[in-house]
Amino acid sequence: MTLLKLKRHNDTELLLTWSDGATTTLSLQHMRNECPCANCKGETVLFERYEPPKLPVFTPGMYDLKKIDIVGNYSLQPLWGDGHHTGLYTYDYLRQISTPITAE
Repeated sequence: MTLLKLKRHNDTELLLTWSDGATTTLSLQHMRNECPCANCKGETVLFERYEPPKLPVFTPGMYDLKKIDIVGNYSLQPLWGDGHHTGLYTYDYLRQISTPITAE
């Protein structure tokens, strides 16, 4: 699946257009909460799972999207207002966590 277009829909949401013709939305809060980096989601090394510490932390600017860089032809890397920037969101992962727009 290829992401053809990424557009800021409003202050809190992105609009994504896909190569199969589908359009989805993704809230910035949900995107940040689902950050796939090792610090946020943990990682597996040599078949052993390492979980990140679960801290109920809200940092100012954590849901404020400053910019997004394209990485290769397969992912996006956002920079958040609190400086977090280590998450690489593959197109497949973005499609998985976004919500399809249905015709009414």
